[in-house]
Formats: sequence, structure tokens, C-alpha cells
Amino acid sequence: MTGFGMRKFTEDFKREAVRLVQTSGRTIGQIADDLGIGHSPLGKWLAKHRETELLAGPHDDTAKELARLRKENEILRAERDLLKKAAAFFAKEISR
Repeated sequence: MTGFGMRKFTEDFKREAVRLVQTSGRTIGQIADDLGIGHSPLGKWLAKHRETELLAGPHDDTAKELARLRKENEILRAERDLLKKAAAFFAKEISR
């Protein structure tokens, strides 16, 4: 999806924007306005950063480690369910 309004941002820019949100005490909207970017992309970058950080474990903090393991279980269950559906689909196709 490319258009006139679409801009590409470097990973360094994204990391710095996320760092500003986490450390400045200001809202996502304020930071986005200051940087001249949309609120939605900055929110997505922040969510991706938090998920990446969470899955980077293991963590010494028990609550963080538990959250990481729960997220990992959620991902693994989704993958398992997808594989079950694919296996059933291909088994059905082969038996025709």
C-alpha cells in the first residue's frame, strides 16, 4: 500500500519514538504531534515493542515471566489449531 501520504521510518526513529513515550511522561498523542507522525503508527510501534520485550524472556520478574509464558502459550495454541485445520483439509482433499 503506497501512496502520497505514506512515509517510511527507520527502525532507529521508531525505537527513539517509543523511548520518548516510555520515558517522557507525555501521552502518545503529544509525542506523535511533536514528531509529526500519526497517533496510530506510534501506538502500533509501542505495542510491537512491548510484545517483543515480553517475548524476549526469560525474565527475573515472576509476573513478567508469567505474562511472557502466557503469551507464548497463546501463540503456540494458535499455531497448533492452524496446523490441525490444515491437516484436516489436506486429508479431506487426498481422500477425494
